[in-house]
Amino acid sequence: MSGHDPQAVSPPDRSTLAQALPTPPSCLRRPALFLDLDGVLAPLAPTPEAVVPDPRRTAVLRALLDRLDGRIAIISGRTLAEIDRISEAALRSASGVHGLERRSDDGTVVVDEAAPAVRTAVGVFQAFAADRPGVIVEDKIVSAGLHFRGAQDQAVAARDLAARLADDTGLSLQSGNLVVELKTPGTDKGTALSAFMAEPPFAGAVPVMVGDDLTDEHGFEAAAALGGFGVLVGPSRPTAARFGLDDVAAVLDWLDSVTEVP
Repeated sequence: MSGHDPQAVSPPDRSTLAQALPTPPSCLRRPALFLDLDGVLAPLAPTPEAVVPDPRRTAVLRALLDRLDGRIAIISGRTLAEIDRISEAALRSASGVHGLERRSDDGTVVVDEAAPAVRTAVGVFQAFAADRPGVIVEDKIVSAGLHFRGAQDQAVAARDLAARLADDTGLSLQSGNLVVELKTPGTDKGTALSAFMAEPPFAGAVPVMVGDDLTDEHGFEAAAALGGFGVLVGPSRPTAARFGLDDVAAVLDWLDSVTEVP
């Protein structure tokens, strides 16, 4: 598709259920792409470490970095180290742990100070996982994740535990695809996107956030507020995204086709 102006349509809000969202246009006016990792650039896997580099993904990202003059970043719940491992360090700009880690285009890295209560959350999560095979604890220093993809019968118990801990500790609760996370408060994927848009090479561009998870809604909303739009990957649900793509394969196909309006 071409000739579409993403700023010509008022952004939806999260109260509207996305029904058969249209495919995003591939010909865009000075786009800045912000991409989630798991479920968007890489298929979901039983464990975090099971997601590995992929030659096609790496090639698509490197080509876009050149084609868009650097206006592309990964914004993920993973750490920067994990983002670089999986993407083979294809991109200069990246944000990890829901905005708590951020690397600018010039290589400057900013990491928020961890809330002391994160250590408490890690300990409680480890005790919970000790006698529940398939439950995995991920210690990201500034946050604690509790994965139950391998033990989905523990979903209710895991979510209840995280909600109680959030109330007790003041940590921010992030619910994701078969994972709950307690993080140092103050940032999200929307604040990360906005920070990138305030600096080169993103300033003045049209932001496009591509995500699949509830944590990506902050990114969709931030992109819309700055004149761009969100792209929801996967099944329809209440969302602030304006467009949709079916799965990781569709995302890579779309990214491969993205061009800039002359």
